[in-house]
Amino acid sequence: MEAYHILIVEDDKEILDGVGIYMKNQGYEVFKAQNGLEGLKILEKEEIHLAIIDIMMPVMDGITMTMKLREHYDFPVIMLSAKSEEIDKVTGLNIGADDYVTKPFAPMELMARVNSQLRRYSRYLKLAAGSRTEEPKEHFYAVGGLELNEDTVEVSVDGNPVTLTPLEFKILALLMRNPGRVFSPEEIYERIWNEKPIGTETIMVHIRNIRTKIEVNPKNPKYLKVVWGVGYKIEKQ
Repeated sequence: MEAYHILIVEDDKEILDGVGIYMKNQGYEVFKAQNGLEGLKILEKEEIHLAIIDIMMPVMDGITMTMKLREHYDFPVIMLSAKSEEIDKVTGLNIGADDYVTKPFAPMELMARVNSQLRRYSRYLKLAAGSRTEEPKEHFYAVGGLELNEDTVEVSVDGNPVTLTPLEFKILALLMRNPGRVFSPEEIYERIWNEKPIGTETIMVHIRNIRTKIEVNPKNPKYLKVVWGVGYKIEKQ
């Protein structure tokens, strides 16, 4: 595959240029914008594999941009946030961001997050492409009315299709392959990220998003259960 295309959306020109230079040095092709509106215009013209988006920007902020791009794109999104923007970070994860990095950050930390997200996204694309060209391999799981097919990368509840992000799909697939088993946030992180946990806060948010999408009543879930102080599981039906 040719070099991955990285979109950086940041109104601080010093950070924008610095991150851009670092990404180029790592072999990525970089596209830059200074607000969400400019970023969306780039998406209309270029194929992007990952976006790094600041939360606080003029014209269009990062939360709004992420909401809009999630209507059409499923590539990974890493949000940049100041320590004072804790609520915005959670909001970003709720509406489709995959990870976040808090300013100020070390370039190596951001690079590790980028590489990790791109590895997962690459596997997701290969899986999706394979499902279109190969015979079904019976990677199908059903718990009650909840169904997941790893070959076609599809999820449905009572026959109604459910749209998940690549990360949400991987987390749900892990849990559905092991109904009744409780996974700690740390174990989910290691299984999905394939590395030691950097932080497990994102797991909680992704679980909440999955539950919102697959449960009729997320506050009284039928499928995705919390075992308090231990972790999460798909309830056996």
